[in-house]
Amino acid sequence: MDEMNETFLQRAIERAREAESRGEVPIGALIVSAEGDVLAEASNETIERCDPTAHAEILAIRAAGQKIGNYRLTGTTVYSTIEPCAMCAGALVNARVARLVYGAPDERFGAVRSKFEICDSEILNHRIEIVTGVLEEECRKLMQDFFRERRYTRRP
Repeated sequence: MDEMNETFLQRAIERAREAESRGEVPIGALIVSAEGDVLAEASNETIERCDPTAHAEILAIRAAGQKIGNYRLTGTTVYSTIEPCAMCAGALVNARVARLVYGAPDERFGAVRSKFEICDSEILNHRIEIVTGVLEEECRKLMQDFFRERRYTRRP
């Protein structure tokens, strides 16, 4: 299981690098069926689309739903490079995703463990199995380097 998680998360990291090359925040997501088939993969496109909801997880959820012809993604696993925000965590619960595997925590906006516990909250009618810390250092470094570079290039 660990090797499979790393393989799929590595693919999400590739999507994150694509986002970075377009000037987007480097976050990538992948949705995999219970049988191990990749249903969708996406990266952040908020700047490109002028859409604050165009997070990698949301775009992947939309694409997977279209692919299987259902708004419920029962039995699927979502791989994300970074801990999902409140919007994305809520969408994962609404889509009835079975598992979430993510790389690095997001101490500022993370809604799975860091700030809230949306994905496995006792008050909701669906709970997601959560696996954290897969390729954490690589995912963290990707984000840190991106924001460090932005801060550096913005200075006069």
